[in-house]
Amino acid sequence: MENYDSIQLHWEETGSGEPLVLLHGNGENTSYFVNQVDWFAARGYRVLAVDTRGHGKSPRGTAPFVFETFARDLREFLDQRGLAKVHLLGFSDGGNIAITFALACPQYLKSLILDGANLDPSGMAPSFQKPVVWNYRLHRIKAKFVPSARPKLELLNLIVNHPNIPAKSLSAIAVPTLVMAGTQDIIVEEHTRLIHQSIPGSRLVIMPGDHFIASKESEAFNATVLNFLDEVREKVVL
Repeated sequence: MENYDSIQLHWEETGSGEPLVLLHGNGENTSYFVNQVDWFAARGYRVLAVDTRGHGKSPRGTAPFVFETFARDLREFLDQRGLAKVHLLGFSDGGNIAITFALACPQYLKSLILDGANLDPSGMAPSFQKPVVWNYRLHRIKAKFVPSARPKLELLNLIVNHPNIPAKSLSAIAVPTLVMAGTQDIIVEEHTRLIHQSIPGSRLVIMPGDHFIASKESEAFNATVLNFLDEVREKVVL
């Protein structure tokens, strides 16, 4: 990747066992997974919650602020810690990073969990997308005169113009995959089903709730994910 700069991502680690890496959404940080970290650690997983570049306590650096950069950051993060195989759970933009990573670096994955991910901007409900587009246009103008508006513009750009992942490319994902979303998600259900249908052998769970099921419906969310992970581990043992 041109103009790529290596950075040190901030992360928080709890527990021991098989590594479970958590990727938060746009504009968030590791704290989004407050209801997951200790819960999964108590059930035999080494949980690593990571701040994406330019989020939380991770530096912005100078590389392009796109999912391909974030995926490369994740690869370096895993290499630095000698993590050759992980379970990867991504929420929202974290799910988009997870898809990008799964396509670029499949050898690192034991399993993939996608919560509220999308392949392109058309996957989002118009009621959510339209206000974001207007805010993006406003910040494009504002950022020309007010440098402090640029970080917000970059975050909005991720929503408005990214990602751009062809559905047919998902056929290359061969690891066990769980695709999740809420019944009232900002990702339209048809799009979530497209992701599921495009990944061979993937499992689909549409849970009662909105986009933030991991936070608001954590008991049901955690149980669903744990059931999936335990099945993956059993198959590996067999």
